[in-house]
Amino acid sequence: MKQALIRYLPLVLLALAWEAVARFELVSRLALPTLTDVAVAWFDLLRSGELLTNAADSVYRGAVGLLLAVVLGGLAGVFMAFSRAVNVLLGPLVELFYPVPKSALIPITVFWLGFGDGSKILLIFLGCMLPVTIGAYNGARSTDQALLWSARSMGAGRLRVVWDVVVPSALPELLNGIRTAIALSFVLLVLSELIASRKGLGFMIGLFGSGGVYDAMFATVLTVALLGFVADRSFQLVMRRALAWQG
Repeated sequence: MKQALIRYLPLVLLALAWEAVARFELVSRLALPTLTDVAVAWFDLLRSGELLTNAADSVYRGAVGLLLAVVLGGLAGVFMAFSRAVNVLLGPLVELFYPVPKSALIPITVFWLGFGDGSKILLIFLGCMLPVTIGAYNGARSTDQALLWSARSMGAGRLRVVWDVVVPSALPELLNGIRTAIALSFVLLVLSELIASRKGLGFMIGLFGSGGVYDAMFATVLTVALLGFVADRSFQLVMRRALAWQG
């Protein structure tokens, strides 16, 4: 309990500072409503069902895009490290698209798939696949050659070697890549919904911001932050359990 209090003390101090700055109008309330007003707006949005409906749309888009990125990106990274032919085929594509700002893909995905779920899922998939692929590739490349030789000498086939030796070796780097992708998925989700969507949390932020309903806007922003926080903390628990064998 003491460790938890110390760990989250900065968040408490930030909340108190926010309330004080807005309450004493050190910053105009038009630009920064009090945290109390934001909390009231959040409960109003929750009671109306508007927050839950749009949050469900956003979570669905983010989860599907991220899941596709993890599965396909992880497979691509492992096989790039294990197969020279796959590396020759996919390596240049990864190097080409990695430095491209992922937000620049929003007009392209909208042009291809419109304003619905498909364009958001595709954007998140494309943006999140690269850190997962690179994490899996770097992890698989660091596999101990002695383990590979031992597995092959005992008659293990290529797929068995990948599953029993390469994947466990790649797991730490792969999980770090997935954690990066989780954070990136929230950024891309909100950006895409803010620019080209008619529903979702990003859409709500843009709608309330353009209408001057800043308490509701901040309430929605904090909802995104809370979802991201929960996702990251939950994945850290998964990482600890998945890597418990290293201890």
